[in-house]
Amino acid sequence: MNGTDIHNSRKLTCGICFEGYSSDMMSSAGCAHFYCHECWEGYISAAVSQGPGCLSLRCPDPSCSAIVLQGMINKLGKHEDKEKYARFALRAYVESRKKTKWCPAPDCTCAVEFVSDVNYDVSCNCTFRFCWNCTEEAHRPVNCETVSKWILKNSAESENMNWILANSKPCPKCQRPIEKNQGCMHMTCTPPCKFEFCWLCLGSWVEHGERTGGFYACNRYESAKKEGVYDEAEARRERAKHSLERYMHYYERWASNQTSRQKAISDLQKAEKEQLAKLTDIYGIPETQLKFIIEAWSQIIECRRVLQWTYAYGYYLEDKVKSGFFEYLQGEAESGLERLHQCAEKDLLAFLPFSKHDTTEDHPSPAEFGEFRVKLAGLTRL
Repeated sequence: MNGTDIHNSRKLTCGICFEGYSSDMMSSAGCAHFYCHECWEGYISAAVSQGPGCLSLRCPDPSCSAIVLQGMINKLGKHEDKEKYARFALRAYVESRKKTKWCPAPDCTCAVEFVSDVNYDVSCNCTFRFCWNCTEEAHRPVNCETVSKWILKNSAESENMNWILANSKPCPKCQRPIEKNQGCMHMTCTPPCKFEFCWLCLGSWVEHGERTGGFYACNRYESAKKEGVYDEAEARRERAKHSLERYMHYYERWASNQTSRQKAISDLQKAEKEQLAKLTDIYGIPETQLKFIIEAWSQIIECRRVLQWTYAYGYYLEDKVKSGFFEYLQGEAESGLERLHQCAEKDLLAFLPFSKHDTTEDHPSPAEFGEFRVKLAGLTRL
């Protein structure tokens, strides 16, 4: 037996299981401590199961600080352990960089790199746009502080209390809020209280009758109101009612634009997946020349987002002079957007088949489609 054969036949002892293995079945982390591949696999699996700490995995020898690199994990680890390790490594990389963040969209696993120093709005590959600074959905032209206040207000109980204050009165006996839903002033509190009282003066109904004005009026209240007895309570209720009505004005329009934007996103996807191909079949126009429809929907989506947040901005705008001019500009933007949205949503339908299987129906002429194209493209550029 020659020297080479003696060297290849010599076995190494695993430092964990103490079994002998040939050199090709043993590995080290770049140090002098060799372990069999089976023990390495178990060692890696145990470390990965403990979480991201596996990224700082060292040689199994307690006295050794040699790092176990990802290449060794990929070579000796189980398939599921390699995948977990890769996810941990990616997350650590993203979170260690100041200009990289995870996309906050639900179920999105992408990370986004911030490449601008001016515009904080960034887009993910999943098409979700968000603010780099606060990670809320993109909200230009409103600043992050206003967005934070608006979102908090939309979710706060304060508006519920405003509604209760504006539309109800406390029972004089148990103080439970009572809503008036009929014309009669005779109120009966809910069980177990069941106290009967007058809605206007909050006095006991036992003391009411024809002498005090009957069921639909209360002379006591009218005289007391003249004396200023109820001025403070009424003023507080009126303020709450005005505050609630003002908030609902802005919130309804904010929410309406949000809903319209979500519908526009759905319509954009439908145009990309179905409508362009149908128009190509009908008019023989290549899809590359139908991109003006996609551009229109993209513009609608972005404009709906901007318009949506102008209502949050308007709610907190206290300067009356600025508010009047702002509402004028807002109205102009709303009007232009509605014309564009209607053209893309409704006018386009005239050029599409009513059903998937009907190929015999008549369609507008190519010249009419050309006029539609000019109109939609023109509205998109406004």
